[in-house]
Amino acid sequence: MTTPRSEKTLTYLVELLDLVVREQVGESLADVMQRIRRLAIERRAGLPDAEKRLVQTLKDLEPGELRAVIRWLSMFFDLANAAEDQLRIDVLGERDRESSARGVARKESIAGALAELHDHGLSAAEVQRWLDRLEIQPVFTAHPSEAKRRTTRQLLRSIREMLPAIETGHTADVEAELLAVMTVLWQSDLVRPERPPVMSEVSRGLYFASTLWVVIPRVFRELREALRNTYPNHHFNIPKILSFGTWIGGDRDGHPFVTADITRQAFARLRRAALERHREMCRELKGQIVISDQQVAPADLLREKIGQCCQEIPGLEEAISSISRSETYKRFLGVIEFRIDRSLEAIDRGEIVAGSYSTVDEFRDDLQQLFSSVTQDRGERIANQFILPWIDLTQTFGFHFAALDVRQNSVVHQQCVDDVLSLQTASNQESLSDDAFPHEPPDHVDIEQLSEESQEVFRTFMLLANTTDAWGREAVGVYIISMTHSAKDVLNVLWLWRTAWKQVHGDESRLAALPIVPLFETIEDLQNSAAILQELLDNDQYREYLNSTNQRDQIVMVGYSDSTKDGGYLTACWELYQAQEQLAETAQRQHIGLTIFHGRGGALGRGGGPAARAIRSLPQESVGGRIRVTEQGEVLSERYDNAVIAHRHIEQLLNATLLVSAGAKQETSPEWAEIMEELSHASLSKYRSLIEDTGFLEYFDRATPISEIETLPIGSRPSRRGKRRTLTDLRAIPWTFAWTQSRHLLPAWFGLGTAIRSYVDRNDSSWSTLCRMYEQWPMFRALIDNAELALAKTDMQIAQEYASLAPETSGPKLWEIISTEFSLARGAVLMIKENNELLDDVEWLKSAVRSRNPYVDPLNLAQIILLSRIRHQPDDDDLTQLVRLAIQGIAGGLRTTG
Repeated sequence: MTTPRSEKTLTYLVELLDLVVREQVGESLADVMQRIRRLAIERRAGLPDAEKRLVQTLKDLEPGELRAVIRWLSMFFDLANAAEDQLRIDVLGERDRESSARGVARKESIAGALAELHDHGLSAAEVQRWLDRLEIQPVFTAHPSEAKRRTTRQLLRSIREMLPAIETGHTADVEAELLAVMTVLWQSDLVRPERPPVMSEVSRGLYFASTLWVVIPRVFRELREALRNTYPNHHFNIPKILSFGTWIGGDRDGHPFVTADITRQAFARLRRAALERHREMCRELKGQIVISDQQVAPADLLREKIGQCCQEIPGLEEAISSISRSETYKRFLGVIEFRIDRSLEAIDRGEIVAGSYSTVDEFRDDLQQLFSSVTQDRGERIANQFILPWIDLTQTFGFHFAALDVRQNSVVHQQCVDDVLSLQTASNQESLSDDAFPHEPPDHVDIEQLSEESQEVFRTFMLLANTTDAWGREAVGVYIISMTHSAKDVLNVLWLWRTAWKQVHGDESRLAALPIVPLFETIEDLQNSAAILQELLDNDQYREYLNSTNQRDQIVMVGYSDSTKDGGYLTACWELYQAQEQLAETAQRQHIGLTIFHGRGGALGRGGGPAARAIRSLPQESVGGRIRVTEQGEVLSERYDNAVIAHRHIEQLLNATLLVSAGAKQETSPEWAEIMEELSHASLSKYRSLIEDTGFLEYFDRATPISEIETLPIGSRPSRRGKRRTLTDLRAIPWTFAWTQSRHLLPAWFGLGTAIRSYVDRNDSSWSTLCRMYEQWPMFRALIDNAELALAKTDMQIAQEYASLAPETSGPKLWEIISTEFSLARGAVLMIKENNELLDDVEWLKSAVRSRNPYVDPLNLAQIILLSRIRHQPDDDDLTQLVRLAIQGIAGGLRTTG
């Protein structure tokens, strides 16, 4: 997002950085850094010998000097990113002011969505029906693709917060603080010395609570205002349309450090965070709602409630005794504060404390009574300004902040079921490996007799049962089954849930709803997903479970990361789209609602890209107002670190979900579907021929920093589900991370070029058809646009340098395949978009990519030098640390990891 204004800000920041660097490393090395910068620019300009001289300069540096150079370039990108973020914030503010002055809705805003729906003829009653259906849930994950430490993020946030002062005429005080913060950054560890524990990741997820607490009331205020303006004279009820989930502390798929005890701690940490925020809100309102009874009489119900609570709750009357009896509202807030304190105390004790809120509904009722009383006597402005935002926050975050999901692999569940059955009498000793399924769970399980892994599984289910009892259903999210291959994988989990519930409660009479979510991740499983859902919903036990626990929807998760690793970019996009269409048809046929849970990553090879564009590209019938989507790795910081950007992201989610759900009906052309099927087959064949080549794994291992990425201490979770060094066992994050670092970005485009080339060669009018598909079909447009961005970030010159690290037996041949495919893909995208260069129609983005390249290149070249050295000296800790620094710097330069 390069503009004269952002360039001016960045130039100023770089001048300060140069000053700090000269203070820290001396004039001589600082001059070398400037030479490296100049040679990198000359290399990009095509000057002869520039690359040779640049590489030689890097090779001549001592390890300590190379460390300083890498830190310098990394900090340059940190400052460039901060400047870009601030520019985005400024631009959003300008658009707000322009839209307000012109009396029109912002693009991709809530008001814009409602205006469009109104223009399409939706009545107020129809809008209300969609609001009643609307449910959007971003889900935070701790997937290890955030390379920056939290302390580093905090320092960079402080720099960004000082940038407005620079643009308006900075003061000496601001400059002094900037220099001090930059010096701290220089002298701190940019890379974590060791993997963070799981609970640190839980805290990191809660780091964004302060942002969301500001943003959510604004979102609801804008929704109400837009409804009033678009449908005047109509009253709308705003249900719970937005909530948050998290996997952090609950995702145990191949993660040995997430135990039942860790999940218990995560539940408590999330609950504490929500309650502490509510307490802050309560204390703030005690200073604002100082209404006197002598001026306005509060509702009798409020006085009665205070009196009743003082009688029933020990210590309450004394706690609020200092508040004047003529200030009933303040006394009522004192009651609420006291009860919140007791609820916090209950977390510490692990048991109910007298006076604590037994349910969040009790708390909501108190707030609603407060709102109604203030409103009833000319206090509507007070209630709307101060109390309604608190009600909205309570509706969104409850007493849990984010519902905690649990995820585990289907194989682990199968083993647990077999272990439990093996403890039962001979008549019940039947494995679920065949079609037989025990109808009734056992009355009791001797947990200590199970294997260690099965004990963990069973204790986790028991924890979920106890948490549902103690803290309510809202605190518990969904139970996700990774690598779901059959309906039996879901029935296994249902059986374990019923068994654990019976273990805790003695019977199943009050069995709570635990949404069981199959996750389809491979191409084959996506293709079978609708049939699996059909079989599941035809099962009497499962259907009875849904009915008896009042579950309106079946949630189904689709995985973008592993499907792309399994089948390549184009095939994964198409199979994901078809699977969602077929799942929606199955759910409709079975007369049950459907919520698709999208397991998207931040990188383009893992379903990344603009969130609103992704939603608009989905099959319309698969959304229906409800969507769950993961927010992974560095995406969390990029979207939720700043209130302005977080607000924009959430309003775009609402806008896109409303429009794709309630907008004009879209039909997929049968001809286009046939074309996509043809393209998918060709792409899959090309992709599989690459990854199944006998030399491919060796190429991947040597031509990317995958080995070094696997040991990075950037997340608590291991890079592999098991210990086998196979492509299947490798997680999708390090897979994509490695290709991104080596500038191949192969997962986000490989196979696309060959597929389109082969189709065009067989059809005379094919280019015009593909252009029409791009213009008129959101799915195909998103597919091409995301591939284009990946191709623009790909650098084949740098990638070839990495390829030179591969053995002679595999390197040259595979490089030729990859290079040729890149050219085909690039050409295909340009033809379809009818452009001469990549990103021609997104000038600011093209400029941003180009302006960054000369500074990323030295980091890549330094990494190549270091990889060459470390493979001859694998136990050299200094080299390992330098490679890690380079990985982080490149991630910052490209603004993406895995």
